[in-house]
Amino acid sequence: MPISITLIGGPTALIEIDGFRLLTDPTFDAPGAYQLPHVKLEKTIGPALRPDAIGPVDAVLLSHDQHSDNLDNSGRDYLHKVKRVLTTEAGAKRLGGHVEGLAPWSTAQLKDSDGNTLTITATPARHGPAGIEPLSGDVIGFVVSSSRRDTSPVYISGDTTWFDGVAEVARRFKCGVVLPFAGAAQTRGPFHLTMDTNDAIETARAFPEAMIVPVHTEGWAHFRQTGEDLRKTFDALGFGTRLRLLEPGVPTVIEAP
Repeated sequence: MPISITLIGGPTALIEIDGFRLLTDPTFDAPGAYQLPHVKLEKTIGPALRPDAIGPVDAVLLSHDQHSDNLDNSGRDYLHKVKRVLTTEAGAKRLGGHVEGLAPWSTAQLKDSDGNTLTITATPARHGPAGIEPLSGDVIGFVVSSSRRDTSPVYISGDTTWFDGVAEVARRFKCGVVLPFAGAAQTRGPFHLTMDTNDAIETARAFPEAMIVPVHTEGWAHFRQTGEDLRKTFDALGFGTRLRLLEPGVPTVIEAP
């Protein structure tokens, strides 16, 4: 079954799959600056949709809670309004309330009144080069698997670069849609904290049956590469038919190639 994805901005997207509605890393603030302990981030583009225009969601999939470009002030308020929030174990302790923490490879389930089930598997993520963990903190991605056999799993990378953990996701799951958090984010030094074009190509090679639908490419000053950079790279290397760039605010049906 096809799924629908609506890009809201940055890493925030609404994923509709088999009647379930999932929201990734909620960021709804207007453009502005955020002073973090070691760096200042600047948001340049506001959300394509406000929270009240999205409607109810079954769960928020939050890759991590410590950085404003993945969870801003309005996003934190939004967490109180949804049924379930899945994030890292450390993030769940910080956020408290009904937020649920998952370690990599652990799972949670969503069920509807008809007996359909989504299994959410937390996946490894590394928010930059090897050794970055003490600075970046814990991050996870997610694989969403449906109980319906005609629906392929969906992989949401979270803030990560290409590393062995992403390769292991590809070995374990035959995904039909992959959402890499791209943009080649750069803040602390001459290295990327999220996927660049090379990482996105490696991810496409690892998931040969998946449509690649990047998010986290626009809206913040520290993003160094755009969706068009991805388009040029994918076209040059023969992967162009497997890349789908989203127009913000427009629900887009995605089918595996």
